[in-house]
Amino acid sequence: MPYVDGFVLVVPTKNIKAYKKLATLGAKVWKDHGALEYRECVGDDLKVPFGLQFPKLTKAKAGETVVFSWIVYKSKADRNRVNAKVMKDPRMAAACDPGNMPFDVKKMSWGGFKVLVGA
Repeated sequence: MPYVDGFVLVVPTKNIKAYKKLATLGAKVWKDHGALEYRECVGDDLKVPFGLQFPKLTKAKAGETVVFSWIVYKSKADRNRVNAKVMKDPRMAAACDPGNMPFDVKKMSWGGFKVLVGA
């Protein structure tokens, strides 16, 4: 079964363009190193009538947007191999200045997931 890294983060709405640029680079780098799929999704319809709404879950404030993302790999071992290569890729190092990110990394959550159901 495939393996998935999932992400939820909060991006200041004014920084969405800069985030998209970083995410577009990320998609290229991850896919170049073997990821099967890379998706970055911007919150659009988040005022749902039941459950915990993403803005409340993430403590997003006015002027912030919730981003939901995932990367699909062949397996967990392949994910570990791909991510090790991505972390050493000079394209990502050049783009990820910790002092100049388009979002607050402290408001990001991510983790690896085993696929339970796939269609």
